[in-house]
Amino acid sequence: MARIIAIDYGTKRTGIAITDELQMIASGLTTVETKNLMSFLKDYFQKEQVEAMVIGEPKRMNNEASDVEAHIIRFRESVLKTFPDLRIIRQDERFTSKMAFQTMIDSGIGKKKRQNKALVDQISATIILQDYLYNK
Repeated sequence: MARIIAIDYGTKRTGIAITDELQMIASGLTTVETKNLMSFLKDYFQKEQVEAMVIGEPKRMNNEASDVEAHIIRFRESVLKTFPDLRIIRQDERFTSKMAFQTMIDSGIGKKKRQNKALVDQISATIILQDYLYNK
């Protein structure tokens, strides 16, 4: 079975999470600068078999799309052109950053490390992926 990758897309940084081959466990993979995201994905997909990508869908409380959605749509189109066989799934990502921050507190991560936004993005991607796995 192939893996599923999750993306917490941001205009500066993007958090990435991945499943195991059985698609049961979501784990944080890394955070990359968004400008390097496509080259990272090309390299990763050459090494690992990935069947689907879950992209976080940022929404406001009134259910409207957030400002970053236009960037995500362009990214999604680029992914589909580059990897036409990849299934893309959108997953609501409301509150994932707050949940990631709380997870860091609950895990005993110190205050200085909690200020690491790259780690927050990676944990957010993991939460997005875990939510998808739970609800699929």
